[in-house]
Amino acid sequence: MGLIQNVLAVIVVLGLLITFHEYGHFWVARRCGVKVLRFSVGFGKPLWSRVDRHGTEFALAAIPLGGYVKMLDEREGSVDPAERHRAFNNKTVWQRIAIVAAGPLANFLLAIVAYWALFVVGTTTVAPIIGSVEPDSPAGRGGLEAGQEIIAVQGETVRSWDEINLKLVAAIGHSGDLSVEARDDGSTSRREYRLPVENWLVRQDPPQPLPSLGVAPWRPSIPAVLGRVEAGEAAAMTGLQPGDEVVAADGAPVDDWMHFVDIVRASPGEPLALEVMRDGERRDLTVTPGRNVLDEGVTIGYIGAGVEPVEWPESYRRDIRHGPVAAVGEAVAKTGEMTVLTLGAIRKMLVGLISPSNLSGPITIAQISGDSARAGLESFVSFLAYLSISLAVLNLLPIPVLDGGHLLYYVVEIIRGRPVSERVQAVGVRIGLALVGSLMFMAIYFDLMRLW
Repeated sequence: MGLIQNVLAVIVVLGLLITFHEYGHFWVARRCGVKVLRFSVGFGKPLWSRVDRHGTEFALAAIPLGGYVKMLDEREGSVDPAERHRAFNNKTVWQRIAIVAAGPLANFLLAIVAYWALFVVGTTTVAPIIGSVEPDSPAGRGGLEAGQEIIAVQGETVRSWDEINLKLVAAIGHSGDLSVEARDDGSTSRREYRLPVENWLVRQDPPQPLPSLGVAPWRPSIPAVLGRVEAGEAAAMTGLQPGDEVVAADGAPVDDWMHFVDIVRASPGEPLALEVMRDGERRDLTVTPGRNVLDEGVTIGYIGAGVEPVEWPESYRRDIRHGPVAAVGEAVAKTGEMTVLTLGAIRKMLVGLISPSNLSGPITIAQISGDSARAGLESFVSFLAYLSISLAVLNLLPIPVLDGGHLLYYVVEIIRGRPVSERVQAVGVRIGLALVGSLMFMAIYFDLMRLW
């Protein structure tokens, strides 16, 4: 069932992103007087198509990993002399720039609309209050203490742990001090702390900002009560049920859910004698955790059970909501922030600060699409916005065969006063295909490594 959900989610995500991207090209091409021959979502044999009154064929193809807009162009075939003025290659360089840039701009616009909707509807998050600080860590040496609420990182206001993680990831490669502002519980005064770091998160795979900082978020006490039990796994086969509270394991009291998780993880393949409270009665059950091998080669135990959700105290919740007008500025700022973060990640990957194993291909995108869809509409829309920004940024890279490569040719044309020769463009296409093909191969390779 999870696989089907992942596939459906990625089809919806890619379908939306590709449609918006190609519609950007299509809409501006029409406004510039270019004849559009085909608007295709997907590659390969069309599963469905129709032709409108302008002679444009709209098609839905079998392979949903891309799309294209085919325009009338004398470089790609003979053109009726009566329609030469409608050919893409006969338009001014500024019109061609507008048509090519419209695709990525449409993806930026989609991200802005998505973030605007999230800000208007509003989101509820938990306050970034520190639960514990490792003594010999950047946070410990900098003076941060448990119970404080982090309110700014590197001079920028933060309202959640997600925002803190984004600010910390953006500082990858930093050496010196990280600026963190925090306030004590019940206080309104803020204080700046300087946390010493060296080559911050360089080549950490994947980056783990909070553990590297030595900070653990505050969490409410979570009893070891099962909220779900997966069919076919050790917990279900033992007879454990949702609502059961584990009070002891091998005769030792279980303090809370995380304590129980630690016991299970430390016991792969070893029987555990559990004492469980069910409907006010104590029951004795024996469960044998399965074995799960992590990427580092470490084997941990698992039983296929999840915790019963616990309500957070009202004072620890934060509502992030804006009016329709104010949300526009917030959405534009958020899109800009994520764009800068994406560009920074690409630069740092090229210079070796970030491991290339962080590249993600269609398999990882499908998994994250499915996970975000299962997590709720807010998570799904947020992921859609970020992926739309990533698609826009990648398409604007100055690599031939991508939109950015075409824009580079047109900039050179403006400077030189004449188009780049077809021979140079042909060589560029071969180089671009090799680069894009290599990146896709690496992304799929790392996808498979993560999957295995």
